[in-house]
Amino acid sequence: MGKIKQSISETVVVVRGGGDLATGVIQKLAHTGFKVVILETAKPLAIRRTVALCTAIFQSKQQVEDIEAVFVSSVSECETIWNNKQIPILIDAEAKSLPELKPIVLVDTILAKRNLGTNKRMAPITIALGPGFSAPEDVDVVVETMRGHYLGRLYFEGTAIPNTGIPGEISGKSAERVIHSPTSGNVQHVKKIGDVVKKGEVLFYVGQAAVESPLDGVLRGLISDKVVCQAGLKCGDVDPRPVEQVDCYTISDKARALGGAVLEAILLLGREKDLF
Repeated sequence: MGKIKQSISETVVVVRGGGDLATGVIQKLAHTGFKVVILETAKPLAIRRTVALCTAIFQSKQQVEDIEAVFVSSVSECETIWNNKQIPILIDAEAKSLPELKPIVLVDTILAKRNLGTNKRMAPITIALGPGFSAPEDVDVVVETMRGHYLGRLYFEGTAIPNTGIPGEISGKSAERVIHSPTSGNVQHVKKIGDVVKKGEVLFYVGQAAVESPLDGVLRGLISDKVVCQAGLKCGDVDPRPVEQVDCYTISDKARALGGAVLEAILLLGREKDLF
């Protein structure tokens, strides 16, 4: 008899990270029928929390569009969550659960701009988003995350475009729309994601330090008040477009593009490695 191939419905895909871009990837894979599980840190630092499944770490569940993540404390709970058509999310920043999960695919969506330990020994198919990885040395394929002509491109040799440190431009605003913490301390919200704000208006506090809006717009991103913010950490994002043009509650075009790229990579590599 020939080799028994893996069915998609029984294929476990581990996604390291559950931020807003990761959520676009996770939705695409869940729609396709893969058994997706998210591995996260105990205190996720995502700022676009309304469209980030990692928010389930703080509140047990998080729904984004038509998919829902459910926080679980052990791998043994995953099967029940999958049977309910949901996505299990575990606190496991170091991916120690991999021997128990036995994934066929591992996708690094941490977007730390450096490799935090992902390697090709973790799964038969390994994929990483953004700079900090080299294919085929670190992973099988690297996915381009920079907006523009090459967004979503698959690199089977080489690396993604190096991090520029400059956020994408929206209505002529780039670095000035992103807020970094002026100090270290506990976060206390004044405004919430989706609020229309004015330049100079207090958005939140870090410790005793008031953090003001850098411009007029919509507060699109705001770090959780359940984390201790470190000085210099990206902790907010104000979108300068008119409120009717800003959507804080659905997956972005960039996240959807990355989801399609990851799905393409999985199916292509699965065929090449004769896994599916």
